[in-house]
Amino acid sequence: MYTLGPIAAAINLLSAILAVLTGMLTPLTGPLAAGLAVVGLTVAVRLLLLPLGVAQVRAEKQRARIAPQLAEISKRHGRNPERMVAEQRKVYAEAGTSPLAGCLPGLVQIPLVIALYGLFIGAGPGEEPLLAHTFAGVELGATLAASAEGLLVSPVFAALFLLLALVAWANRRYVVLPMMKENPAQPPMLGVLSYLQFVTVVVAAFVPLAAGIYLFASTAWALAEKVVLRRVIPDRGPVRKV
Repeated sequence: MYTLGPIAAAINLLSAILAVLTGMLTPLTGPLAAGLAVVGLTVAVRLLLLPLGVAQVRAEKQRARIAPQLAEISKRHGRNPERMVAEQRKVYAEAGTSPLAGCLPGLVQIPLVIALYGLFIGAGPGEEPLLAHTFAGVELGATLAASAEGLLVSPVFAALFLLLALVAWANRRYVVLPMMKENPAQPPMLGVLSYLQFVTVVVAAFVPLAAGIYLFASTAWALAEKVVLRRVIPDRGPVRKV
C-alpha cells in the first residue's frame, strides 16, 4: 500500500517537510526536536484537513436534527418498506442532506492519513532516517513490545500510553456518548463499540514511538476539533413534524 505512486509521493513530501521541521527545532529543543516535529507535522496536516472536519460536523448535526423524523417514519411505515424509504428520502431532501453526508469528507482524508502514518512507521520507500532520531533518550523507531524489560516500561512510553488513554476517555465521554444520546434508536451494541476509542493504546504498544506520538497528536486534535466545532457550528431551525 505504501509503495503505491500517490502514497509514496506523499510520504516523500511529508518526510522532506519533517526533516526541515526537525532541523528548525533542534537548536531550540535539542533531543526533543524530532518528536516535536512529528507533533508539528501532524497538527499542520490536521489544519489542512479542517474544512473537511467542518463538513463532517455539519452533516452530523443535520442527521441528528432529522433523526426523530426518520425514527417516526420507520415506526409508522415499517411494514411498507417502499413507502418508508420514499418518506425518508423526502425528509433528507427537505433537510438538504443524505444518508451518506459526511462520508465523502472522511474518505478524502484517508490517503493523506495513510501517508502520514506510513511515514511514522517507516513503511515508505527507501530508508527513513526519522526512526533513527531519539525523543527524550528513546529512539523513535523503538516499540514498547521490543524494548520493555519485564514489567519495566520506559517513562516515555508510560507517559504516552497515559495520554492516549486520557484522550480516548475524553473522546468517549464528550464526543461518542453525546452522539449516542442524540439518537437513542441506535442498537445497544453501539454502547460496547464506544470503547473502541481505547484501541489506540493497544496499537501504540506495537508501533514505533514516532507512530505513537502521531496517534496521540492526531487523536487529541480530533477530539478538540469535534468539541469546538460542535459548539461553534449552529444548529439549523426546527424540523417539521411527520
